[in-house]
Amino acid sequence: MRYVALGDSFTIGTSVTPDQSWPSQLVARLPELELAANLAVNGYTSTDLITQELPQLDRLQPEYVSVLIGVNDVVRGVPDRVYAGNVTIILEELLSRLPPSRILCVATPDYTRTPRGGDYGDPMQQSDAIVRVNAILREASEQRSIPFVPQIFEISELASEDERLVAPDGLHPSGVQYARWVDSIEPVVRASLAAEG
Repeated sequence: MRYVALGDSFTIGTSVTPDQSWPSQLVARLPELELAANLAVNGYTSTDLITQELPQLDRLQPEYVSVLIGVNDVVRGVPDRVYAGNVTIILEELLSRLPPSRILCVATPDYTRTPRGGDYGDPMQQSDAIVRVNAILREASEQRSIPFVPQIFEISELASEDERLVAPDGLHPSGVQYARWVDSIEPVVRASLAAEG
């Protein structure tokens, strides 16, 4: 099944090797999936995903798609209503191509818990904003019967106590943290793949 990952640095795996990104670790555990493309780009917002990543789906013809987007909307101060509107555009476009069981939405981690988290805005305000974008994506997913994995935020909070969960850049998740993400993501994907349609 051709799998395409959409998103930002947390999906492309900034500061880790490509095989350590969570989509790569996911397909390593699930032979049913083939990672046809990881279109995620460091620094991308939800608007960038719409303008730069969605147009590539015609060429790639995915049979399964994941979406993790929002942190750069937070860093750049994009209003929640704009982000919510973009999420609607993204999910509706994907639903025009795939059934809900072939789409996966994943929560944004809390980067403020990392050593360099304070470089990108007031940690308390930014953490609250990440909670809000996650709630927006979760609600939009659940309204459309699209699976959503919320545990990523809680896993990322452990980075303040365990340096093994932080990549060498002091900001992004390590391959070890991504493996913990996949522990939560894999059963959701397995259930989706087993579903009809």
